[in-house]
Amino acid sequence: MAKSILVIEDNAEIADLVSLHLRDTGYRVRVAHDGETGIDLAVSGTHDLVVLDLMLPDMDGLEVCRHIRQESEPQPRVLMLTARDALDDRVAGLDEGADDYLVKPFDFPELLARVRALLRRDLSGSPIVEVGALRLDAARHEATCGDGALVLTAKEFALLRYFMLHPGEVLTPERLLDHVWDEHADPFTNTVRVTVSNLRRKLRDAGSDGVIETVVGRGYRLKDDT
Repeated sequence: MAKSILVIEDNAEIADLVSLHLRDTGYRVRVAHDGETGIDLAVSGTHDLVVLDLMLPDMDGLEVCRHIRQESEPQPRVLMLTARDALDDRVAGLDEGADDYLVKPFDFPELLARVRALLRRDLSGSPIVEVGALRLDAARHEATCGDGALVLTAKEFALLRYFMLHPGEVLTPERLLDHVWDEHADPFTNTVRVTVSNLRRKLRDAGSDGVIETVVGRGYRLKDDT
């Protein structure tokens, strides 16, 4: 059965385009153009994912996300769309329960890739993520490649988890700094490159050489073998 997605977006043109791309990919889509309608649809229906605009005419998207988290059962994943690219705004969205965010303007292939990544997650909230031969259990802080255990530092573990939650996507060093490191990380250091290099070496030693590839001039990508 096709996954169900609720789009809450006040800009009719953006809502139509997002819906069109999602339907063309095979998803069932419903649309709301304001927060109140979006909450009603989210609470009264069963959706696998909500694509939620942060800036709505009647209420803030953060408030909508809060209602969805408190009142929807089962809980859908929430992908927040925002024109605000400040770190504080992104953190606020994640703290209110959003699973991921995408800054406007965005490319539709990236939107679809993030939708796929979110829908891969177990809606029961399972800490286990699997991509190809890789398996990661966040609750136990264990990662394996095939039948072998990966011995990772805390930062390597967090980096691998983020790659596995976004397989097939090109992740820029800036985005990795935002999500894997903290606000004190120096964007001009080579910390991302060094940590990616160390993670690649351990994956290679475990038999998964080349699973993280470099996209020249853009960043890194975990090959999507699912």
